[in-house]
Amino acid sequence: MINASQNNYIGFDALFNHASAGILITDSEQRIQMANPFLLNEFGYTKEELTGQPAQLLLPPYGEHDPYAVRKDGSKFPVELSPVAHATPEGILTITYVTNITDRRNAEMTLRELSRQRKEAAVKDASLQRMTSFLNSLWTSTGAMIIVINTDGFIRWFNPAAERILGYKASEVVDVCTPLLLHDADEVALRAEEFSAQLHQPVAPGMETLTIKATLNQPNEYEWQYIRKNGTRLPVSLTVSAIRDASDITGYIGIAIDLSGIKQAESELRISLGKERELNELKSRFVSLASHEFRTPLSAILSSIYLVSKYEAADDVAKRGKHIQRIISAVNMLTDILNDFLSVGKIEEGKIQVRHSTFDAGKHIGNIIGEMDGLKKPKQNIYYAHHGAAQACLDPTLLKHIVMNLVSNAIKFSPEGAIISIRSQCSDTTFQLSVKDKGIGISEEDRLHLFERFFRSQHVSNIQGTGLGLHIVSKYAELMNGSVTCKSEPDKGTEFIVTVPFPQN
Repeated sequence: MINASQNNYIGFDALFNHASAGILITDSEQRIQMANPFLLNEFGYTKEELTGQPAQLLLPPYGEHDPYAVRKDGSKFPVELSPVAHATPEGILTITYVTNITDRRNAEMTLRELSRQRKEAAVKDASLQRMTSFLNSLWTSTGAMIIVINTDGFIRWFNPAAERILGYKASEVVDVCTPLLLHDADEVALRAEEFSAQLHQPVAPGMETLTIKATLNQPNEYEWQYIRKNGTRLPVSLTVSAIRDASDITGYIGIAIDLSGIKQAESELRISLGKERELNELKSRFVSLASHEFRTPLSAILSSIYLVSKYEAADDVAKRGKHIQRIISAVNMLTDILNDFLSVGKIEEGKIQVRHSTFDAGKHIGNIIGEMDGLKKPKQNIYYAHHGAAQACLDPTLLKHIVMNLVSNAIKFSPEGAIISIRSQCSDTTFQLSVKDKGIGISEEDRLHLFERFFRSQHVSNIQGTGLGLHIVSKYAELMNGSVTCKSEPDKGTEFIVTVPFPQN
């Protein structure tokens, strides 16, 4: 069993021996106790040669403004030191991380040299002045990856942002690799074809693809996919420009901006705008439909109340009864409209709970149809039959809403004297309901949108309705893992078939 102390030792040993930076451990007298392989290789010493030696053999006293290190062969190089003291039973040990910053200093010197050249050549080469200024301002920016190549295509400069974002160290790629290391070969080939067509000349898929437009002094900002060292990809906006000395090109500079955050923000914004647009549309449809659908029953209620108040004589009982029935019917209509709106709201909020129970399906549906008898138009007849087993395992409340919506639609869209046929059937595993009418029918185009919220065909604009009934039917069927299908032809009637499986034990 490895204890915590052993775990810590194993972790330190792995870090110490495999770190890609120098690590030096000294005692309280600044004598070297340990040096990791990276540091030994960097300075040219063996472990035996350094152990017990003063740290000043390698490093200057701490606190130097520009610290440097001295190799065994006497050569010096600038370093960045990060000492951390640790108390141990044997005394204070100092762990110092030693980072060779030669590339950074060289870059700084190069930038200073470029700045000097910019001032000297301001009159002769305004283009170079702009490029140098631009490079100088971007070099230290963490938001832009800057890669400079020579005329042979090899990377000469690789800025800190490129290191951080792409995962490569400058020392890994400078004078060793071309920018094609970062590009997908297929994308380069496609872009070469694109440029060939634009420029009316062949463009080879390779470095020429990246530099051809800069060579011709043409706008050269495109979106590319960069490939990081770990194989992951990121979208970038890459601008490639030529570095010119008078009329000669001495290299190219590529400035790439990581578009990952922008792409993510764009995607989230599109989703957000889509949801907001849908919500606004739903609100507008709700207000429009509610005001329209409420107007008719409210007018009927108000006019009937006024007329009832006029019929005060004893022989006006029949007239009063007629208008009272109109009031009751209008109130029921308002209740149905409100129930539709509330049902849709609950469905959208996920508040509908499915509660299965076993009940007599035929008797349940028969009672529902009986309650709707007052909705029938003159001489309309409803025929209902149940087949198969009597018992069904469903949510009786959701089934009631489905039956009421389908039957009320059949009554509403069928003419006077029409026959409406309703059939239900229970098998061992499934319940099926069919509601068939001989009404106006539904066109193929309208059937594509039949179960959408607020959808109403232009052919039924003269018939009262919210456009929510069939949407509710389909959603309630889905909640019980069922489905709704429609068979219809214009002027030949419509049949809705609801199929719901019984839950498995």
